[in-house]
Order: sequence, then C-alpha cells, then structure tokens
Amino acid sequence: MSDTLTVVGHPLILHKLTHMRRKDTSTEMFRRRLNEIAQLLAYEVTRDLPLELIPIETPLGGMEAPQISGKKLCLVSILRAGNGMLDGMLQILPQARVGHVGLYRDPATLVPVEYYFKVPEDIADRLSIVVDPMLATGHSAAAALTRLKEAGAGTIKYVCLLAAPEGIKVLQAAHPDVPIFTAAVDDHLNEHGYIIPGLGDAGDRMFGTK
Repeated sequence: MSDTLTVVGHPLILHKLTHMRRKDTSTEMFRRRLNEIAQLLAYEVTRDLPLELIPIETPLGGMEAPQISGKKLCLVSILRAGNGMLDGMLQILPQARVGHVGLYRDPATLVPVEYYFKVPEDIADRLSIVVDPMLATGHSAAAALTRLKEAGAGTIKYVCLLAAPEGIKVLQAAHPDVPIFTAAVDDHLNEHGYIIPGLGDAGDRMFGTK
C-alpha cells in the first residue's frame, strides 16, 4: 500500500464503528452512526482545502479573514449505500454540489455494472469527494472513478468507512493519483467478496432491506 492511503483512526470514529459492526445494532442506530462518522471523515478529507483572505468587519473592527477559495466541492455518492455517508457530509458541507454514480456488483462475476450517472456540468472545476461505505473488491470504486474522469473530474478523493486490502490494491493500481481515506482496514475478503470481519452489507443494514 502506498502513501495515497490515510486511515483515520480517531477514537470517536472507532467507537462509533464498533456500534455499526455489531450484528444486533438496529437500522436506526446503524444509520445514525454512519451519518456521524461521515461528518468526522469530512473534516479529515477537507483538511487541505485552499484558503483566501477576504476583508470583513467584525463588531469591533475590520480584518482579513480566511475563507475557502475556488469552486468548492462536489460530493459524489456511489449508489445506494453511498447516500448514507452523503447525508452526513452534507451537514458539514451544505453548499457542496452532489453527483451520483449507480453501480451494482454482478453476483457471479463481481464485475460492476453501471445503471445511473449524473454529476454537475462544472465538475472539472471542483474537488470531487467520492463516498461509499465499503471498499471491498475495489472494482466498483475503480469504475466510478473512471467515469468521473471521463466526465472531466480532475481532482478526486475517495472516502469509505471500511476497506479490504484487496480493494485498496485494486483502486491504487487503477487510480494511483486518487487519495483514499478510510476509518479502518479489515483483514480480507471472503469468497463472496464481502469484507471480513466487516459489518455485513452496508446498504441492507442502512435501509433495513435484509
């Protein structure tokens, strides 16, 4: 693994992640914890946003104060589970534009199949932050980043909740220019492409569909 990987092992994140891993955690609590972790990850992934000084007036006088410069951000959710992280990040970054990439993993081949793609027209001028809870095989993430680059995205960061070593390797090989941020790296993938020990299917647990 290269230096494009950042594991955000903050105690608050790890504590909340433990709640999510438990098999008896309710749908409501799972959703709430994912939202909270996404907010915490948003701080880390935006740590190096460019700033510019602007003149303002405080109640006691004038000053040059920093604000984020440029066209800001585009948050891109890999459907459907990515929406759980998207909601949390939007609470911290409410002015961000939003894009969606719809992919599903063929259960036989594990190859991603695209069914939806919609991003802002000016995505080339924005930092794209791609969110998806699980980086498992890495094939869906790699396909989503490829589509974003085809649409003009230049600067991209990828943020997930959990990652498997296999998925990290695939994503770094396909997109060595894209930094990866995750709360934890688990042990391995099983024969069905699920992260072990992981937390199960994030989409099913978030939406109560299984």
